[in-house]
Formats: sequence, C-alpha cells, structure tokens
Amino acid sequence: MRRSDAAVLHLSSPFPLLRAWCLLLCLWLAWPAAAQRLVDDAAAPTPAFSLQVDAPEDLRDLLLQHLELQRYRELNDLDANELQRLLTAADVQARELLATRGLFAPLLDWQTAAGADTGPRWQVRLQVHPGPVAHIQEVRWHFLGHIQNSDAHAAQREALQQQWLLPAGKAFSQDAWNEAKAASLRLLTAEHYPLGRWVHTQAHVDAQQHSVVLELTADSGPEVFFGPTTISGQERYSVEQARRLANLPTGRSYRQSDLLEAQQRLVLSGYYDAVFVSLDTEGPPEAMPVRIELKEALRQRWQLGVGVRSDTGPRLTLEHTQHRVPGLHWRAVTRLSVDRVLQSASVDLLSPPDSTLWRWGISAKAEHQKFDGYEVNSQRLRAGRTRIGENIDRSWYAQYDNAQTTGSLADTRNAASAHHVWTWRHFDSLPFPTRGWGLGIELGAGVTLGEPRMPYTRGLAKTLVLLPVGEQGYRLSLRGEAGAVATHNADNIPVTQMFVAGGEHSVRGYAPGSIGIVGPTGLTTAGRYLLTGSAEWLMPVRLHGRRTEWDSVLFVDSGAVTNTPGQWRPATGVGLGARWRSPVGPLEIDLARALQTQRWRLHIS
Repeated sequence: MRRSDAAVLHLSSPFPLLRAWCLLLCLWLAWPAAAQRLVDDAAAPTPAFSLQVDAPEDLRDLLLQHLELQRYRELNDLDANELQRLLTAADVQARELLATRGLFAPLLDWQTAAGADTGPRWQVRLQVHPGPVAHIQEVRWHFLGHIQNSDAHAAQREALQQQWLLPAGKAFSQDAWNEAKAASLRLLTAEHYPLGRWVHTQAHVDAQQHSVVLELTADSGPEVFFGPTTISGQERYSVEQARRLANLPTGRSYRQSDLLEAQQRLVLSGYYDAVFVSLDTEGPPEAMPVRIELKEALRQRWQLGVGVRSDTGPRLTLEHTQHRVPGLHWRAVTRLSVDRVLQSASVDLLSPPDSTLWRWGISAKAEHQKFDGYEVNSQRLRAGRTRIGENIDRSWYAQYDNAQTTGSLADTRNAASAHHVWTWRHFDSLPFPTRGWGLGIELGAGVTLGEPRMPYTRGLAKTLVLLPVGEQGYRLSLRGEAGAVATHNADNIPVTQMFVAGGEHSVRGYAPGSIGIVGPTGLTTAGRYLLTGSAEWLMPVRLHGRRTEWDSVLFVDSGAVTNTPGQWRPATGVGLGARWRSPVGPLEIDLARALQTQRWRLHIS
C-alpha cells in the first residue's frame, strides 16, 4: 500500500522531484572543480612579503623584472633577519641594474611594514630617486695590428673614431655601450680586416661627477686578401658558371660586401636554391681561400600565383622555368597572366653569363589590355644583352613593337627601335629599404614601319628617394617619373611606346590609363610627354611601445600627359594608407581622393 501511495505521489507531483534530480546533477558536475579549488587554496602558501617599487615606469619595470628578491616572495617561513639579508643583497643588485642605465649615484629608500592579517606578512616598498644620468666625458682609442700604421687604410681608422656611437657628451647606458662596440667591430671587419677583434674595452665611471671615460683597444690583425675559390654542391650546372657569377678575383683585398654580392648574384641567378659563401680563416692572410657551398635548383619549376588588385580585380599567373633547355643550355621562362583588364603571355630566353657577367637574351610577349572606350592588342619581340649587378644593371636590346587598337580608335601601328637602359640602386636593404635612392634611365631610337615611315627617339627616367627623419622610424618617400617621345609626327608610333598615367605607383585616385590625351570623342589616349611625382610621409605603427611590421602613410600624387611640353594640366590625388612588411613581400593599401573628379578610389597592390 505504501508503494502504491508512493507511486501515486510520484505521478501526481513530478516537478519537485525533477528539480531535486537537476540539483543533484549540478552538484555532481560541479564537485570536481570545487574540490580542486579547495585543494589549490589549501596548497597555495601565503606570500612572505609584497614588493612595491616607486620609480619612473621604465626603471620600475627593470627592477621588478630582474631583482632576485622576487624569487623569495613565496617563502612562508621567512623570518625578519632573513628578510633583512635579502633586502641588503637586493640593494646592491638594484644599484647594479640602475648602473646599466647610466645611473651611478641613485638614492634608494627601502621601507618594511607589517602586512594585513589575511595577506603577506610584510609589505616592502622601494623608493627610487635616480639622480642625473652619467654622460661620456672622453673616448680614448688605441689600435694594434696592420691598421695601426697603415697609411692606405687611415680613412678606415678615422671612420672608426668618427662613427663611434657613444661620442663625448652623449648619455651612457650599458645597452648603448654594447651596441657601440658591436657596431665598431662590424665596421672594422667589413673591409680588409676580417680577423679584427677587441683586445680591451673599459668604461671608467666617476659616480660623483656623473661622467664616464671610455677606453678601447682594437686589434685589426693582418690585412687579408682573397685566395682561390672552392665550389661544392654542383651537379646539374657547371662549376665555371658558378665561378663567373661569384666573380671573386684572387688577390683583391677582403671586403665583406664582395662576399655578400657574390652570394646574391648566385641566388638571383635562379640556378641555386641556397648559397653559402664563407672565408676560410685558417688560410694564409695573403691568399685566404673562399668556400662556396651550393644547393642547386631543379631544372624545371612550375609556379602558380593568385593575387588581387583594386584596379584590375583578381589575377591568376602561371609560370614555368626550364633552367637548361636541351641542346641550347639557356634558361627559358614562360609566363601567363590573366585578370579583368590585362591578359598577357611571354617567353624569355636567357643565356649563361660570360666572363664579364653579360648575358644574351631573347623574349616575346603578347598582351591584350582594356582601356576606357577602346582595347589594345600588342606584340613585342626583343633581343639583346643584359648585366645585373649589385647596384647597377645595364641592358642593350633591339625591339619590334606592334599595337592594334580596336573600338572607336581602331588602327594598327608598328615600329623597330634600339634601347639602352641603366638602373642604379643604393638602398640599405631589400625588399624593405628604409633609406637610399634608385634611378632608372632608358634611352631609345626607332622608326615606324607604317606609311609614312617616321624616325623618333624615346626617353624615360624614374627615381625613388627614401629619407629617414629622426630616430623614431619616420620616413619621407619621394618618387618621380618623366618620359618623352621626340618626332615630327607621332601618328604611326605604337601606343605601347607612348605614355599614360594613373593608378598605383603613378597618380593614385585615378584609374590606370585615365590620365592622357582627351580626344574629340572624349576618349583618353596615350601622349608624347609624361611627368608624375609623389611624396609620402611614412609613420611606424607601434603596439605596446614596440614597432610592428605596419606603417601608416599620408601621400600626395600629381601627374600629367601632354603632346605639347608647355601645356601641362596636372591631375592630383591625396590620401592615406598602410604598408605591411609581409613574409612574402610588401603589401600596399591606399585610399586616395582625385581632386579633379572628387571621387575616392581604393588601391591595393
């Protein structure tokens, strides 16, 4: 009967029992975490003391991070005598830490008070009065080795002293002291003396006068000359080819830049995936051997690329490289590129370098490009010689151009021409330079092949200047481009030999090819004269006080195309953007406003 009553009670009132079951389930799920917290709370010891540092932010962070006193905070059996011994040792260490910042006479006030009942047993407080920073009073130089009495390298000896990073009058710090020594040693060993070293360096501190006297003794060792070059790792390509690309003549006085340039020439040749160039310091100084270790690239390589540009939309590229064409032993590179505006196909043949690093080349290229109101189908054949160097590139080539314009400007033009191109580069690093300049000049002369035949000359110059401003990473970038075609009649010159402007790397805020000669029908076509310029102010982006891989930029661009040199009507664009030094290369994002059309345009490249 009781079971029956219980059954009737369960069926008639289910919700209280359901709530009870839910409560039990929650307790069962929460019990392990709660039990673990109880165990952790019971196991966690009460800190013996807390430490508070009253000092400028940079010094406070330095002391809190490096004071060994912090290691003993959790000792719950620490007594007053032991704490006092720890504070005495901490005072010595704190003064040593502050000395690394050039603070040799600080006032340190240690205070100890009883803690609260539920917290640490003691409260330790350190008040820091840094005092004045010590400055460099004098720098004393001493030289040993070949450089000591060498008249030929007196300029290098003077440069070491003049370019010293801690001259008299500058504030002293341990980091600056170490950085200055490292920079000077790099300067010493960069030319003639790869075995150079510091024999003695010392900073004499006068804490009362807050001054430091630096004493340095550098031993250059003997002057070193390049000896024979040994090459290893070659299988597919000849040793002579690698030797020519390295171009390290025996008997030349050592320069580190020569080794770096040799390594870069080998890498940029495309024949090698990895190159290691080193000096065998065990060899004799008058003929020190050079070792080159190679990891050769495969004879064939396929490369697929996907990208996007704001002006042309998505872009797909396919490239095939054959490093050694059977029977010819030249390199062949075939490229296909397709986007919404431009489709192109090209083949380039390049010979191995000769003893002077000149190479023969033959190329063919076909393009189809859409402009506002018309389209251009063009073909180009080119043959000539080129030489790529560390700072200077040169090319000589003959060229045939054919351009077919469709739409309302339908016509066909072709020409034959000869060109000479120079490129100078003096940047501190690639592909992300912060200072330096580049200049490219192309001069050409040709004749149109249509009727009537008309001779013409063509010139194009481009320049880029990077100027660092201050010590916070700000930079000013100046870019310019000027081009001209001189002829009595330009009607038969292919449009690919003429000029248009607009788009990224030209005048932002305007579409590519939208700045040119406006005809009677309102269409914009290429002109004979080009002039563009740009100024950018780049500012590093910092996060938590540290510089990131991003820069913000403000810019102004201006440019014009005309058929009459005195009738320039420049189009101007202004805007802001960002630069990212990505692992695969630079990314540029710009938002520009065209002042002539009052329209905004996004540029991504």
